[in-house]
Amino acid sequence: MKLQELYADAIKRGYSIGAFNFVNLESLTAILDGAQNLNTPVIVAVSESAFKYMGAEFLKGLIEGARKTYTIPFFVHLDHGKSLEICKKAIDCNFDSVMIDASSLPFEENVKLTKSVVDYAKQFDVQVEGELGRLKGVEDTVSSNEHLFTDPSEALTFVKQTNVDSLAIAIGTSHGVNKFLKDAKIRIDILQEIEKTIPNTPLVLHGASSVPQKIKSELVKFGADLKNAQGVPENILTEVSTKHHIVKINVDSDIRMTTTLAVRKYLTENPSDIDVRKYLSQAKKDITKLIEHKIKDVFKTKPVKY
Repeated sequence: MKLQELYADAIKRGYSIGAFNFVNLESLTAILDGAQNLNTPVIVAVSESAFKYMGAEFLKGLIEGARKTYTIPFFVHLDHGKSLEICKKAIDCNFDSVMIDASSLPFEENVKLTKSVVDYAKQFDVQVEGELGRLKGVEDTVSSNEHLFTDPSEALTFVKQTNVDSLAIAIGTSHGVNKFLKDAKIRIDILQEIEKTIPNTPLVLHGASSVPQKIKSELVKFGADLKNAQGVPENILTEVSTKHHIVKINVDSDIRMTTTLAVRKYLTENPSDIDVRKYLSQAKKDITKLIEHKIKDVFKTKPVKY
């Protein structure tokens, strides 16, 4: 099964596929365990900084090992690649898709860089995600001090000129754990206009961690400083998953929070234990539970024939 086939099925049957970021063996296998338990497809994503953190050769080994271990269809994706060079490196590591994020550039330059990635990736049957609009916030190496909603008319021109397979749009979500100052507001009206303008283009939602308040409270209890942390309500994520053309939803911060809580809690409750495997094993279990919840209850991801 190809990713584009999965996206078409998601639009037809009303669900989204979670794109969950991983940074090491534990987070990768925790994500895949959750998808395997539910027999659903999943996307595992690597940010540019995580790519550098793990290194190309070790990353290739992790991917190869995962493909031999898991039977569910999963796709490896480069998240927020900023250059043609990093996209080429991801393709060399046998990624299934790459995202070129040139959204901070002027429109014409965004088109030019995105098209260069598309032209290169198509030689290897690798899919390309572009981005139009800008998400406010900070996460990993992605940051912006302002929010710029995606213009539906520009989206049409962008897709025609670049031939991207999918498009990440800005409709009110933000990177990081501090997404909203008050109530969460997502521009469903803009999403609807984009869907009308480019009805055949799969759409992607970034900055979509829900920042569960239970996890936040526990983290604060164990010493974390997350006073203003607030995410996207899960009912909104379910709405865009089931009623719109959002086929891929990115989750990173929730995994970071879950991992950090597991480690902080375990070490606090077991101060004499220095076995790394024990607290990382607890983190794995907790991440897997989170992934299962997102897949089943929030994104409504359905099993597919493969």
